[in-house]
Amino acid sequence: MKHRLYLFVSIFLYFILIFFVGKIIFMLVNGSGDGIMNIPAILYHGLPLDLSMSGYLTIIPALILIASIWLKSEFVARIFNVYYIIILLSIAIVTVVDIVVYPYWGFHFDSTVFLYLQKPKETFASASVLEMFVGLFSILLFFFVAYLGYIYAIRKQVIKLEIPKSIWKTSVILLLLAGALFLPIRGGVTVSTMNVGKAYFSDNMFLNHAAINPEFNLMYSFFKSDNFASQYQFFDKAEASVLFDSIMYQPESDSVQHLLNTNRPNIIFFILESFSANVALDSIVAPNMSRFAKEGILFSNFYANSFRTDRGLVSILSGYPAHPTVAIMKYPQKTESLPTIPKALKDTGYGSMSFYYGGDADFANMRSYFVGACGISDVVSDKEFPLAQRMTKWGVPDDPLLERVYSEITTKEQSFPFFKLILTLSSHEPFDVPVTQFDVPFLNAVHYTDKCLGSFVDKLRVTPLWDNTLIIFVADHAMQSYPVGIKNNEPERFRIPMIWTGGAVKQPKNISDFGSQKDIAASLLSQLGVKYQDFKFSKDLLGEGRKFAFYSYVNGFTMTDSTGTVTYDNDRQSIIRQSGNPQLEKDAKAFFQTMYLDLGSR
Repeated sequence: MKHRLYLFVSIFLYFILIFFVGKIIFMLVNGSGDGIMNIPAILYHGLPLDLSMSGYLTIIPALILIASIWLKSEFVARIFNVYYIIILLSIAIVTVVDIVVYPYWGFHFDSTVFLYLQKPKETFASASVLEMFVGLFSILLFFFVAYLGYIYAIRKQVIKLEIPKSIWKTSVILLLLAGALFLPIRGGVTVSTMNVGKAYFSDNMFLNHAAINPEFNLMYSFFKSDNFASQYQFFDKAEASVLFDSIMYQPESDSVQHLLNTNRPNIIFFILESFSANVALDSIVAPNMSRFAKEGILFSNFYANSFRTDRGLVSILSGYPAHPTVAIMKYPQKTESLPTIPKALKDTGYGSMSFYYGGDADFANMRSYFVGACGISDVVSDKEFPLAQRMTKWGVPDDPLLERVYSEITTKEQSFPFFKLILTLSSHEPFDVPVTQFDVPFLNAVHYTDKCLGSFVDKLRVTPLWDNTLIIFVADHAMQSYPVGIKNNEPERFRIPMIWTGGAVKQPKNISDFGSQKDIAASLLSQLGVKYQDFKFSKDLLGEGRKFAFYSYVNGFTMTDSTGTVTYDNDRQSIIRQSGNPQLEKDAKAFFQTMYLDLGSR
């Protein structure tokens, strides 16, 4: 019996040892010198999640141990071999991939990765062949070392198993031990159950992330409830509704700033991949965007609502704030119930509508959103370009993409006014562009796209279309890995440019009011004299009333305006940044709660 008890404990502890090794490697690869000094604290504070995950993984070996009382040790060893090959390979994949993607995402990957894996070509387009080879080699090496440890720490004991003298006593004790795994799995017997927030211990978010068990985080994301309306209940629904209505109240006024020469311009809408404000408005890196900002209307306190393209697209076109734990684009039945700018324009007489993207329009359910929710049937993506032009891993670079757009709007018959939507891709990792002016690949990619945009606008400027055309530039999100040294929840990490230019713009202007992607719908439609009441989360930045920016990160949210800033972390269940107006905390929580209530109702 003692032999089996010792084996049970060894199984449980060995998984914890593997998790410790994974975290240490994570810190060595992604941490700075100061961060590495915190490895003991990271291991200590992350231990509850490691214990919980080890408990889950020990359940099946525990049941096999009980069955081993009546089975031959050789047969039991074969079962253990199969189990450990599957589990250790899975741990190796999760651990290594998590280490690799963290610098780009700023958090551990979760179940949303499987939405992207439906299009593996695009998912892995950011990685070079060498990076994929190194990643695969690292996975196999991690697995080999872990399996070797299993052979010496676990399998040798399994082979020595014998039938115990007291079968029933041994089986009862093992059953009790298996049942006791409930305690580390749940995190004790208190009301609070195990969750990733248990690992949070520092005001340095990276250290908190390093303490999180990536396997537990992935599993936790799978089992989160899809009952969105019941999540994040900071207030009762009536109070949340009152607070939300107060936040979104915007008095009707005749003093709305009119920025355009016409209320029915042609609209060319650019969504720029990863264009952070700090580079997009840099006159050296992006001279053309800087020029457009001076020639047109610059929204200088503008923010992305999220950190991913699929979320950013919905925020921009539907005025719908991004949920940190789920992408609504994953649910076509929900996105089809959203209002969208293209549909609102179509209802007011806009004619030709097209979406241009050099990549795969089916990636992350984009096509279902553009066709179903936006009503854009003319979708031009990588398959509509010659194979010779699909020269990057993501597809067609921005230069031939914009040449195609220019050619079609100037030579093909159009039904006026038209709406053209373009999503760029060259400034996405791996930044595969024919520019080497800067030491940082991302800056080269932004510079390349900026050059393409400058050429497009300058050519359009001398055509008859120019005088009645509004061109909008906005980023899908900011770059999460540049510049270094900015936390993934800081406002500067989410600040992006929005610029309106073109012949339809009356005069240059700087709009300094705070706003975010969700406010584009109300602001644009208001300028066109189109009703926007269906966009319940969108505010007219040119109208009267309070203005604010709101964004969500991994599992938290920030509200910022001219009176202050508040950032609340859902995993930590506390405020991690606050300055100025204390009322922002209640307002931010009510806004965030309403987001989930609305998502659940669709």
